[in-house]
Amino acid sequence: MAQPAEKARYTFADALTWEGNERIEIINGEAIMMAPPSSTHQEISGALFAQLYNYLEGKQCRVYAAPFAVRLFEQDGDAPEDVDTMVEPDLSVICDRSKIDKRGCKGAPDLVIEILSPSTRRHDRLVKLGLYQRAGVREYWIVNPEDKTVQVMLQDDTGSLRIHEDYGQEETAKVNVLEDCFIDLGKVFSE
Repeated sequence: MAQPAEKARYTFADALTWEGNERIEIINGEAIMMAPPSSTHQEISGALFAQLYNYLEGKQCRVYAAPFAVRLFEQDGDAPEDVDTMVEPDLSVICDRSKIDKRGCKGAPDLVIEILSPSTRRHDRLVKLGLYQRAGVREYWIVNPEDKTVQVMLQDDTGSLRIHEDYGQEETAKVNVLEDCFIDLGKVFSE
């Protein structure tokens, strides 16, 4: 696919017309092309997805892997051309099923997991952190494949996402928004 035609402002309506396998996010009307994920990234994503999926089987919440459109600030009644921010988190856990539609998620997921890559490190730690905080994401995980760690941030009383815990590759990480859910990081970072 060619890059989207140059425009001053992109919306979710534009994204619905794009064809191809490229991953493109829209942040405040700007289209941001994302590099394809590495095999290590995909292995980590798959291992996290598998554990979350198995835990959530038969429960209210659902887990979705990218590509999955999350329209963080979309309100009821918004048309696709009104939505100027759409991200594709590596993993999203959504407990309010009314947020899920045929196009993805409308509003903030309960848990977002981003797996760092050299091209997204700054973007995930700054831009996306700010978006997720503003949208009301309750828990945000930043997974670092290089040093095999997970940083967990939780929403505090003021609505800010604050560092809650750091986990290493052989530890068990608690998913705070899900009761009694723990992720075996030894299985996530296995090599």
